Amino acid sequence: MTTQHSSPAHERTILFDFDGTVSLGTGPVFAYARAASAALPPSDAGSFLDAVATALAQTPSGQRPGTTAIDGYDLVRLMSAEYGIDPAGLGAAYLQSRAQLASDLAPVVAPQGLADFLRFARAHANIVLATNAPDIRVTEALDALGLAGLFDTVYTSVGKPVGLDSVLDDWLPHGALLSIGDVWINDLAPAAARNALTALVGSSAGSATPTYRAEHLHELYPAIAAWLEADAAPTVLDTPSATAPTTTTKGSPRVL
Repeated sequence: MTTQHSSPAHERTILFDFDGTVSLGTGPVFAYARAASAALPPSDAGSFLDAVATALAQTPSGQRPGTTAIDGYDLVRLMSAEYGIDPAGLGAAYLQSRAQLASDLAPVVAPQGLADFLRFARAHANIVLATNAPDIRVTEALDALGLAGLFDTVYTSVGKPVGLDSVLDDWLPHGALLSIGDVWINDLAPAAARNALTALVGSSAGSATPTYRAEHLHELYPAIAAWLEADAAPTVLDTPSATAPTTTTKGSPRVL
């Protein structure tokens, strides 16, 4: 996906994660599990899919207690090992599932009130999306979510956490930045390390120390709005040598 623009319109930037933050629902993760299950005998495949469905019903975020899973895709990867699925085939299964993104086979849903909030926020900040997912049906997913045209720039195949620094290089020189996501280590820790603001969505455990935190994204809207409407001019938090992007595909696809 490529987005052209001349320069940032604002001195504030909100950087959103995609899966688990802007795009909700377990449909895409279950599509991944379904594709991975093709490597199993039918009886084992059914057992595996039942186990995944139960796990996601209990913990939709995929951050299941007692596991190291950071999201639903990671949970499926861990569970697939328990069923003897060859890790070498998971990359193809992931790409197959992304080809179904936002279809009836992998439905998605937007956070409550997000489209209206983004319309408000665009008057105050650059609105950026950065995902580890490849550029496969991301445009279709944003349309299905009712968010088409509401992001100034979309980065795919970012390669978080390391790859997020490249995105931060593009936007931090222009002013204050708030990074929003559901996985601390991937979406927020690199921004926090460079003194940007962070907002964690969900119940991520561990040593996360975000600026803002809430179970649901819509619960953060008042705090974000207050930051956006603050009278004081934002301070430039980081000034690496970089310019605003003209293309938005970076790194290699996230394959779990």
